[in-house]
Amino acid sequence: MTKPKAVIILGPTGVGKSDLAIKIAKTFDGEIISADSVQIYKGLDIGSAKVMPNEMQGILHHCIDILPADAEFSVYEYVELTKKLIREITARGHLPIIVGGTGLYVKALIEGYDFGGSGKNQAFRDELWTLSGEQLHEKLSQLNPLRAQEISPNDKKKLIRAIEIASFGIQPQSHGCCGIEFLTMAITLDRQPLYDRINKRVDIMISEGLENEVKSLQNRGLTKENQSMKAIGYKEMLDYLSGQTTLEKAIELIKQHSRNYAKRQMTFLRGMKIRMFDKNDETAIMQYVRDFYDNNRN
Repeated sequence: MTKPKAVIILGPTGVGKSDLAIKIAKTFDGEIISADSVQIYKGLDIGSAKVMPNEMQGILHHCIDILPADAEFSVYEYVELTKKLIREITARGHLPIIVGGTGLYVKALIEGYDFGGSGKNQAFRDELWTLSGEQLHEKLSQLNPLRAQEISPNDKKKLIRAIEIASFGIQPQSHGCCGIEFLTMAITLDRQPLYDRINKRVDIMISEGLENEVKSLQNRGLTKENQSMKAIGYKEMLDYLSGQTTLEKAIELIKQHSRNYAKRQMTFLRGMKIRMFDKNDETAIMQYVRDFYDNNRN
């Protein structure tokens, strides 16, 4: 039996991955699977720059709006769901296209991580909870430096989960992810144009009603303790709504944190040693996918 194949498009926040994925899907009869840890949540639309139904141009999108905003979602759950979707999309004769900026989701998928036993050692977890955020962050830095760059020392819950994953023998399987063949690429921009895009995108989010979106989530009882509300844009706006900062400062922090996140994403991507394209070089990108697609059909 021919192995299922899928295209993966990675890149820093704000670079234009979603638009490119739609173009590729329209050209190669594809369906899109989001690899974004915020877009999975219902109601987190503006702050996650979620592709809305009227923007999908008839392309099926998966892993968007699949969970209530107060739910939690692990890397393991994402990998299992995505493997299932890849096989279903392939069975329909379509090309699965995975797109997003949550590098850990994709790294776990393409390297076929073995999650056996993760999260089951309660004594180990209890011991971790006795440590400070700084101590946890240092421990994670020793186990997985790239992952540590993505998590704040103040986020003990996420730090503990990451340490559990790194500590319980979760390693890439030599055979990869269940026989799925991936074409993985990243799209990039020079730093200043990327930062300009990020700043402009935040301004658009504000004008489209990010404040009201977060206020609505807050009215439903969500706080920064919820996994979804730790996302950039939501945590800063919650601080503003609770009177801890001004709107102007919150907006500036969203921009700053988004730029910092983009920088961390690029560091993560360089560590993956994958093919990188300038965002504006669509001809080369399309040819790269076409070679993979044509080989898939032969």
